[in-house]
Amino acid sequence: QVQLVESGGGLVQAGESLRLSCAASGSIASISVMGWYRQAPGKQRELVATITSGASTNHADFVKGRFTISRNNARNTVYLQMNSLKPEDTAVYFCYVRLRPRYRWDEYDYWGQGTQVTVSS
Repeated sequence: QVQLVESGGGLVQAGESLRLSCAASGSIASISVMGWYRQAPGKQRELVATITSGASTNHADFVKGRFTISRNNARNTVYLQMNSLKPEDTAVYFCYVRLRPRYRWDEYDYWGQGTQVTVSS
């Protein structure tokens, strides 16, 4: 069994910063990809950023230069540092992990429960 626990969301004003964290725990053999997606009301879920076990990153164009993804492999934790937040960044942010559970050969995708980020103008 695998659990993802997110933290760090909240209400901030435009221009301020937040840092999201997501820790994976449980029966995990290895984690290949960790990332963040977001979903605003009435919109589809969209990719924000991902990072591989080798620290290769991919950031969506709309966050480049403002958001930075990082991870601590020893702690199975992924972070999203969000700077210069804008009202349009308001959404529920979901942690995403692709991992191989112990005693299994295949990889599976897991999602966190989501954390609300609200940016006021």
